[in-house]
Amino acid sequence: MWLNTTTSPFLLTGFPGMEKAHHWISIPLLAVYVSILLGNGTLLFLIRDDHSLHEPMYYFLAMLAATDLGVTLTTMPTVLGVLWLNHREIGHQACFSQAYFIHTLSIVESGVLLAMAYDRFIAICNPLRYTSILTNTKVMKIGMGVLIRAGLSIMPIIIHLHWFPYCQSHVLSHAFCLHQDVIKLACADITFNRLYPVVVVFAMVLLDFLTIVFSYILILKTVMGIASGEERAKALNTCVSHICCILVFYVTVVGLTFIHRFGKHAPRVVHITMSYIYFLFPPFMNPVIYSIKTKQIQSGIIRLFSPPSSRAS
Repeated sequence: MWLNTTTSPFLLTGFPGMEKAHHWISIPLLAVYVSILLGNGTLLFLIRDDHSLHEPMYYFLAMLAATDLGVTLTTMPTVLGVLWLNHREIGHQACFSQAYFIHTLSIVESGVLLAMAYDRFIAICNPLRYTSILTNTKVMKIGMGVLIRAGLSIMPIIIHLHWFPYCQSHVLSHAFCLHQDVIKLACADITFNRLYPVVVVFAMVLLDFLTIVFSYILILKTVMGIASGEERAKALNTCVSHICCILVFYVTVVGLTFIHRFGKHAPRVVHITMSYIYFLFPPFMNPVIYSIKTKQIQSGIIRLFSPPSSRAS
């Protein structure tokens, strides 16, 4: 076991070679940040305030919105600190905590998307027992299970970070802390920290995705057995928003993985930009998707922003 006695802080990095443009780069990032806060915050408020949305489907949507808010609130403060104030220093404890929450919430997002697939599977394949299977208690247990699974799975590699000595350069490659960046700076055997995340990704994120695909195969089989074309379309329409969110999340995961594996000779700014897309695009798009494709959310937003006189009428 190593005891980390290094006290020098890590140095975060914005966009190398583009430091003079950091203030301009921060403008679109700030706009996306505010949009994410407003979009997901509005979803949470609507689901809490509107009793017609007190259903399992919307409880899971609230979990997704809370996860997206968590990811954004964890990453963006240090990003804006680097771009606005050139505040690059971050202490080891703060860095490890940020890395823990970033990676944990990524696993949580995958788990919530799986839970939402389970919700759609029960609603379409076993509609008569939907309310008896997905009770409020069951939904709460699923949410806690998703959170505990993610938190415990990420903990071992973050604990190891506290033990490593850091005698390499203390410069990180992003404006936020990622486990894979930090271990590159360690002067120790990092075999466990290299292999364990691969196991987690395959055992959880990939398994979640395959389970979601399998559930939709069963859903499609059930829907194709419905005689009425109108009823088939209605059943599938309840899944469209969820399918879009799945595509947004997993396409960005695949894109980031592809860049890291096969884009070694790509400019560094491409890697950095792809990491921002991974962390910001799903939280930005999810509220947009549900606002466009879900009538209950649409009507809730209209009621929320309409004048009190028109609401009364």
